[in-house]
Amino acid sequence: MRSLWKSILTYTLLIAGGLISVYPLVYMLLTALKPMTLLFEFPPRFLPSEMTWSNFRDAWVSQNFALYLFNSLLVTLGSFALIFLFSSMLAFAYSRFHFKGKGLSFAILMSGLVIPSLTLLIPQFMLIRQLGMFDSRWGLVVVYVAGAIPFTTFLLKGFFDSISRDIDESVEMEGGNAWTLFSAVIIPLSKPAFVPATIFNALTIWEEFPWALTIINDPMKRTLPVALANFQGQYTTQWGIVFAGSLIAIVPIMLLFLLLQRYFIAGITAGAIKG
Repeated sequence: MRSLWKSILTYTLLIAGGLISVYPLVYMLLTALKPMTLLFEFPPRFLPSEMTWSNFRDAWVSQNFALYLFNSLLVTLGSFALIFLFSSMLAFAYSRFHFKGKGLSFAILMSGLVIPSLTLLIPQFMLIRQLGMFDSRWGLVVVYVAGAIPFTTFLLKGFFDSISRDIDESVEMEGGNAWTLFSAVIIPLSKPAFVPATIFNALTIWEEFPWALTIINDPMKRTLPVALANFQGQYTTQWGIVFAGSLIAIVPIMLLFLLLQRYFIAGITAGAIKG
């Protein structure tokens, strides 16, 4: 009986937590389906008496939303390529090579994980302006890549450490070098570790707002979070369009997670074997 009640309590808490997590999305969807005339009705209704898809159409065609979506995709994909190129090479070096100052340099790199990103806003702004990347997508990419390298390197190094060193000796006996080991063996075996890194970095870059608002002045180069902020007017806010645009914006991240979710836990667990 004690085990039965324990199971009932566990599943009750899990279901309650799931409902609490899903409720904001359901509320956003129902609000996005309401006509403007029903948004502020009193008493408010959870289920609208009338539904419309016009808010989604208006969100897509207004405020250059499609262009902002393209900019976000471009910046995210470009950042991905550089993040995984640099982080995988760094993780391989820290996992397989021994060199002077290895521990100190790795500790300095990991210190980037404890620095709040907002505290770096002014130094980053000054640096990007001096590099001539102000008001450009490269200004976004460079900062996103620099901010993601410490975490991604830490995650990949943990997985690389779990790969047997006997493989290194086998590659060396076959006449391969470090690059052969890295590109032909370590990277293919480490695919599960790239899944959680992909999801975490995609979510961080996709929803980042302060830096995108600070560095980009040209309306044609802005990203999705800035587009959603522009939906809020000076005097009135069309919440149906705001929520419709927000739902459109989270679709790519939800699809990415659904495609990779079965590898997510495996990658986290494998990367935590050794640190």
